[in-house]
Amino acid sequence: MAHQFLLEIGLEEIPAHVVTPSIDQLVERTKNYLAEQRITFDSIKPFSTPRRLALLISGLADKQPDVEEEVKGPAKRIARDKDGNWTKAAQGFARGQGASVDDIIFKELKGEQYVYVQKHETGQPVSEVLTGMKDVIMAMTFPTMMKWGSYKFQYIRPIRWLIALLDDEVLPFSILDISTGRTSQGHRFLGHEVEIARPADYEEALTSQFVIADAAKRKAKIRQQIQALATEHNWTIDIDEELLEEVNNLVEWPTAFAGHFDAKYLTIPDEVLITSMKDHQRFFYVRDEAGKLLPNFVSVRNGNDQHLDNVIAGNEKVLTARLEDAMFFYEEDQKHDIDFYVNKLKSVSFHDKIGSMTEHMKRTGIIANLIGQRVGLSETELADLQRASEIYKFDLVTGMVGEFAELQGVMGEKYALLFGEKPAVAQAIREHYMPVSADGSLPQSNVGAALAIADKYDSITAFFAADMIPNGSNDPYALRRQAFGIVRILRDRKWHLPLLKMGQDFEIALSNKHVEFNPELAANLASSRKRIQEFMNDRVRQWFAGQHVRHDIVDAVTSADTTDVVNMLDDAAALVAHVDDSNFKDAIEALTRVARLTKQDLLDAPSLPVDPKLFENDAEQKLYDGVNDVKAHFDDRTPEQNYQALANLQPVIDAYFEANMVMDDNEAIRRNRLNQLAQLTKLTIHLGDLKQLIVK
Repeated sequence: MAHQFLLEIGLEEIPAHVVTPSIDQLVERTKNYLAEQRITFDSIKPFSTPRRLALLISGLADKQPDVEEEVKGPAKRIARDKDGNWTKAAQGFARGQGASVDDIIFKELKGEQYVYVQKHETGQPVSEVLTGMKDVIMAMTFPTMMKWGSYKFQYIRPIRWLIALLDDEVLPFSILDISTGRTSQGHRFLGHEVEIARPADYEEALTSQFVIADAAKRKAKIRQQIQALATEHNWTIDIDEELLEEVNNLVEWPTAFAGHFDAKYLTIPDEVLITSMKDHQRFFYVRDEAGKLLPNFVSVRNGNDQHLDNVIAGNEKVLTARLEDAMFFYEEDQKHDIDFYVNKLKSVSFHDKIGSMTEHMKRTGIIANLIGQRVGLSETELADLQRASEIYKFDLVTGMVGEFAELQGVMGEKYALLFGEKPAVAQAIREHYMPVSADGSLPQSNVGAALAIADKYDSITAFFAADMIPNGSNDPYALRRQAFGIVRILRDRKWHLPLLKMGQDFEIALSNKHVEFNPELAANLASSRKRIQEFMNDRVRQWFAGQHVRHDIVDAVTSADTTDVVNMLDDAAALVAHVDDSNFKDAIEALTRVARLTKQDLLDAPSLPVDPKLFENDAEQKLYDGVNDVKAHFDDRTPEQNYQALANLQPVIDAYFEANMVMDDNEAIRRNRLNQLAQLTKLTIHLGDLKQLIVK
């Protein structure tokens, strides 16, 4: 007989952003638990609201299957002493399996006798297994945890009721002072307690008490209500999915409504209005058919449509107060010029161990110029980049950004245009923050991209020099995100920027330009260079992980001497493109055989002269000609083409080793051959450390 089981955890209101991850976690933990307990089922349907996490499991088996198992123990020579008596090892083994020595049998395995016992485990009924859901509930983890009462137990919010209902029977267990039952709670204001007779009645019973427990149905209802308001007023409403998810996890019985604000506030930039409505009040903003922002909004109430006018008036009042503040700051900020704000940055600390925001901007300007020169920006772009680097943080000390911190960069662009800056400079001010998340939007302009890299690179170098390096999950200054942003921007722009060389150039330029910098930190820049490169390589590995690139290919391209991110990415792409070739194994083995014979001192040598007069056979000449041909076109080819050219040398390399003893007794011949192989190795390391590749 198949069974149904209902589990409901009743809680005080959960933060909206935690609801969906929590129900997903509960589903996953439950699936794993049932699998471990050998209990089969047909389906798990999740339910979630701000006050409850619930599961309806259908098609549960009656019981665990019985288990017949043969367990192997110690060898017979260990299980019995010389007199044939059972040893402590045999007795302990039998006892551990719930058996006695009388149950022991012997079986031969690979020519030796071993102890075995036959175990029979009777499957438990599903009712007993499901009481273990208590441990599943208590094992859950959350971003923030809290205690309540005098208990040491921590959870996302205090547990207020529990339901564990198998068909029509309550399965008894308790968590702290809360015991399972069949009573749930309806909407906090519109409903009341409700008895659940059977699991299948759960959803309908809660609906009768003004709770839509199915999150998907609740979200669909909100979407439908918003669209109805849009149709009624001939509005266009962009239903932001993240906002919809958040709103959905704030309500149990949604009722959408429309509000209004004074049209005078439309003189404020759209971004400020949208931030005030969407981010601060969780309102959906409204546009007309032409895309122009209208003085209206849509919100969602956790309740019915009774006394809705009062709710609308209250929301309008709160929004108006916020918009009034925004209007004040917007007008006040324009009473000063950019120089006023830039000067104020001198008293703003970037970090107390590093220096001021002004000093950070000056260093960023040096790095930005180095980047711009190296990647070939035009004279106009370089001039725009210079100007942007001189002012790009000015909006941090404006009243608007002080009130709406999430608008930094956005208001920088707006104000820069109002103050007469070039559009390219204003755009770079906004774009230097990008990307703001692992998959966030990237700068669209060369100037913005260069400034974004420079700003992030200075932050990384400064914090590393101050020995404030991320470790474990601790990364208070978001250096990993900034480094990953650099990787993504470089890939997007296809800019070849050797970071180690740039670090050296930065130190020289910093000294020449006499930019103020903590002397102790300045002295640490050189010693931090290697750690910074390893840190950046880890971010490249992070990018590869997201692309599911083979780990040995990742190790190969990130373990080489290159510090050029784009080269690493291109080299990996070249190897991935050929990894399934029929000759991949033979080619890599031939090239790595050469690499293993090449010592580091030869790779570091400024020149590797090879004298054809010392060749003793055609194999040496053919390798010499082949390497020279590859070398002649190497810089003009893509990494994929270079790989193919090197792979084509495989039969030539094999013939070379067949015909020659590299470590010849004649020192001149030996040196000539080692130099010849080193020349080839210097080409292969452009593709990475091929010795890392697994080709078996």
